[in-house]
Amino acid sequence: MKKVITYGTFDLLHYGHINLLKRAKAQGDYLIVALSTDEFNWNSKQKKCYFSYEIRKQLLESIRYVDLVIPEECWEQKISDVKEFRVDTFVMGDDWEGEFDFLKDYCEVVYLERTPEISTTQIKSDLNKK
Repeated sequence: MKKVITYGTFDLLHYGHINLLKRAKAQGDYLIVALSTDEFNWNSKQKKCYFSYEIRKQLLESIRYVDLVIPEECWEQKISDVKEFRVDTFVMGDDWEGEFDFLKDYCEVVYLERTPEISTTQIKSDLNKK
């Protein structure tokens, strides 16, 4: 079984997220999503989420492409996650191109094109204009 992992906040879940998850799952048989915790988002990314970790986790678990959701608690956990879960392929959006090439020593690294016209940042910006 080929295992794939991706990471993200997945706040205000939208069709761009679904496209990414569908294409990530197509890279293998089993998709693990490492979901950024509320604490990690705030302390390391200075991001305040609209939905709590638990709600975002429930949403992701309801998507047919997602097999397992684990917490992302720090930037440095990626190598240990790849080893622990015996991951074959690490997938991220191409806005992170090159950032995770250090994982190539442990697994295949794939950067997928993002859905260009949608992002959580754009949704929040549009809502603030109303």
